[in-house]
Amino acid sequence: MIALLCAAVFDLVLSGGRVIDGTGAPWFRADVGIRGDAIAAVGDLSREKARRRIDLHDLAVAPGFIDMLGQSELNALIDPREESKVRQGITTELTGEGISPAPMNAAWIHEQEPWLDKYKLKIDWKDLGGYFRRLRKARPSINEAVLVGAAQVRGVVLGFRDAQPDAKQLAQMEELVDAAMLQGAFGVSTGLIYQPGSFAKTPELIALAKVAAKHHGIYASHIRSEAKKIGEALDEAFSIAREAKVPVEIWHLKVSGRANWGRMKEVIGRIEAARASGLDVTADMYPYIASANGLDASIPDWAHEGGVDAMVSRIRDPEQRARMLKEIAQDLHPEDIQILAAVNPEVKKFSGQRLDAVARELGKPAPEALVDLVAQDKANVGVARFGMNEDDVKLGLAQPWVSMDTDYGGMAIDGPFAAEGSAHPRAFGSAARMLGHYARDEHLFTVEEAVRKMASLPARRLGIEDRGLIRTGMKADLVVFDPATVRDTATFEKPFAYPEGIPYVVVNGKLVLDGGKRTRERPGRPLLHGH
Repeated sequence: MIALLCAAVFDLVLSGGRVIDGTGAPWFRADVGIRGDAIAAVGDLSREKARRRIDLHDLAVAPGFIDMLGQSELNALIDPREESKVRQGITTELTGEGISPAPMNAAWIHEQEPWLDKYKLKIDWKDLGGYFRRLRKARPSINEAVLVGAAQVRGVVLGFRDAQPDAKQLAQMEELVDAAMLQGAFGVSTGLIYQPGSFAKTPELIALAKVAAKHHGIYASHIRSEAKKIGEALDEAFSIAREAKVPVEIWHLKVSGRANWGRMKEVIGRIEAARASGLDVTADMYPYIASANGLDASIPDWAHEGGVDAMVSRIRDPEQRARMLKEIAQDLHPEDIQILAAVNPEVKKFSGQRLDAVARELGKPAPEALVDLVAQDKANVGVARFGMNEDDVKLGLAQPWVSMDTDYGGMAIDGPFAAEGSAHPRAFGSAARMLGHYARDEHLFTVEEAVRKMASLPARRLGIEDRGLIRTGMKADLVVFDPATVRDTATFEKPFAYPEGIPYVVVNGKLVLDGGKRTRERPGRPLLHGH
């Protein structure tokens, strides 16, 4: 009898809040009881015993948010607090955009050397199993789901040259994807504007996506163009969906460049038509008008062949430099590019400035400044690109098949990544911006729909069956927020700022944010697809 009574005790009860269950349905008043790492009961638990009870009053309790492109695979090893994720209620992320933590070899390590040296990170694994062992040892704060990158696999087999695989090499690439899927990858991914991924042609991608499909995984893609050629880029993704019979996720859906503003309606029409034809296509977005990537993404494809060292050599070669500058100048808007981060102190001092201002300070044309900064910092310059229109962003976010991503690694307002000096505000504010700005203030969708977009929609897309909903038996990943006050505070000028109105976050049954204070708990874990 005593044993039975003890078993009935909850470790934590979140009492009397507005339960937003993740389905998109209206909220209801209930208690949520947690035992171990799972939700043990939802209902009236006022007479039940609990080791700790938190009265929520008019606060909302929702499933922990899932970031559909999180980028923390290495960040979590350097600063496992992942506070920028925790404080906006993100309890799980998907990562691996074309490149991934595995398979790993010496050539890939060399490509990332300046960044790895800066953060004193030693890569001591070769496959995904080895990475997961290292991640568990680091004790991350949130759950990590990983995709195997098509470019990562290509780099291991073909190096960084613009070459097409023969039958034997393609078979090797397929074997590497198969091995990663068996070790827990959720699918295969591409970043088709980045090298060496951009060198891959569609048949190669179909072949790798077929391997992911065999294991019931997905194909996620930063498509080949988000600007003028976005129609063709979407068609390629649809072709891969059709030929490989694989679900497709379009990452950080957008239409970039002033000349393309207003085309989101066309993009949505294409995706709707693909869905109507039976293709399983969904997308995700971050709720901002600026993207972020490396400054070297402005450098033409051909100049990247062979990796970073080869690119820097071409920048220093007068003839190749001239060709490069001519191509860059055709589509460069330096006033729309803001320097965010760098490794080299001589480049890092420009953090926060627009490229046109940096060029003036250096006394050279913007294309010259761009290539020189890339060379000086060995392709480590991070930038924000103000290329989107607010109406397009809102139209995309409103679609029922669009979930949320931050497209940024976990960091904190202190610690190793704070020394970067700058970041994209999406790193700190995306989920709160969905709830506060777009749901409550702009009425773009209900708060319940905002939660669905960040909880059950991504969970179902990834096939994570025990997260994304508040239901008995589900894992206890939960976020408590104030619907009246939740808001993002990070700006492009001051991005290192946590959101307001999110006092409690639970990951795997442990409070990682308690009354607005970060606890010492780091209960995150690798999530393994099919395990």
